[in-house]
Amino acid sequence: MKHAFVTGGTGFLGANLIEQLIECGWQVTALHRPESDTRLAHNFGAELVEGSLADISSLQRAVPENIDAVFHLAANTSMWRGRRAQQWRDNVEGSATLARVARQKNAGRMIVTSSISAYGYQKNPIDEQSPQLADDPRHGYLYTKKRAEIAVRKEIEQGLDAVFLNPCAIVGKYDVTGWAQTFLLMAGNQLPGVPPGSGSFCHVAEVAQAHIDAFARGRCGDNYILAGIDASFLEFFATIARLLNKPEPKRTTPAAAIYGLGWLSDLVSRFTGREPAITPEKAALVNRCLIARCDKARRELGYSGDVPLETMLRESRDWLLTRGLLPSDENETVKETSH
Repeated sequence: MKHAFVTGGTGFLGANLIEQLIECGWQVTALHRPESDTRLAHNFGAELVEGSLADISSLQRAVPENIDAVFHLAANTSMWRGRRAQQWRDNVEGSATLARVARQKNAGRMIVTSSISAYGYQKNPIDEQSPQLADDPRHGYLYTKKRAEIAVRKEIEQGLDAVFLNPCAIVGKYDVTGWAQTFLLMAGNQLPGVPPGSGSFCHVAEVAQAHIDAFARGRCGDNYILAGIDASFLEFFATIARLLNKPEPKRTTPAAAIYGLGWLSDLVSRFTGREPAITPEKAALVNRCLIARCDKARRELGYSGDVPLETMLRESRDWLLTRGLLPSDENETVKETSH
C-alpha cells in the first residue's frame, strides 16, 4: 500500500484528492491546523496530524520516513495587501520548509500544487513554454506562487524529486470559499456586477486525478498546466444563473468601475483592518483574460480537461445544496433543474 502525506487536505482540492487516494487504496496522512474543519478528510479515512508549515519541528514529526509521496496543496490564496506578509510565510517559506523535510525524509516524490498565477498576466494563451512573469510584489498571490516554485527547485538541486502542477480556475464539489461563492452571492441577489475578463475553468476531480498521475508519470522538475474550458465571466455567471433559476446577466460591468471599487475598498480597509470583498488584486484578476493550454498534461499525464462548464458548476451547486448553504427558497426551484 502506497502512503501519501497531504497538506491542504481540509480544503476544496485537498478533499477531492484524499477521496481519490483512499479509493485507489492509498494510506493518507493529512496535515491540518488546530482550527481546520477536518470532517471530510476524517470521513474519507485519512489519518489526521496537527502541525504547521511554519513549524519545521512539527513537520519533521508529521512526515513519515521514506513516504511514497508528499502532495503539497496548502496555500494562502488571499488577494489583499493586508495579508501579504503572512502569505509570504505560508506560500514561500512554508513550501521551502516542507520540501526540505521531504528531501530529508527520503520521500519518493513531492507533487507541488502551484497555480497558473505563477505565470503572471499574459496577453496570449499560456503553456509551459511561456515565461513566468509573476514578478510584481503588489500581486501577492501571483508573486508568492512563482517564488514557492523557486524555493522547491532549490531542494531539487539537492536531490528532491518534485513535479509542479499549475491548475487554472478549479470548479466542483466540496468548494465553499472559491468560485462557489458566486452561487451564494447570486442566490442572495448580492452580485455587484459581472467582470469583463475570462479564464480557463477545470474540473476538480480531473485536477485531483492529475496529482496522482503526476506521481506516477510526471517528470522531475517539470511544470504541468491543468487548464480546461475557456469562458468569459459573463458566460460563467450566466451558467450559474440558469442553475439557480435566476435571470441571466446580459452585459458586463466596465473594468474601470471594478478597479475603482477595488481601490476604494482597499482604502477603507486601511482603517478597518478587514479584508474587503473586492481588492485591487481581485479587480486585476477578473478584468483580464487568463487563458491557458494543457496539451502537455494531456500527452504525459492523461489529463483531459474536457468536462463541460455546466457539468462542473452543477456539481458545485449540488454540493452547496447538500450542505444547506443555499437559501431554502432556492432549494425547491433548483431541484427542478437537476432532473
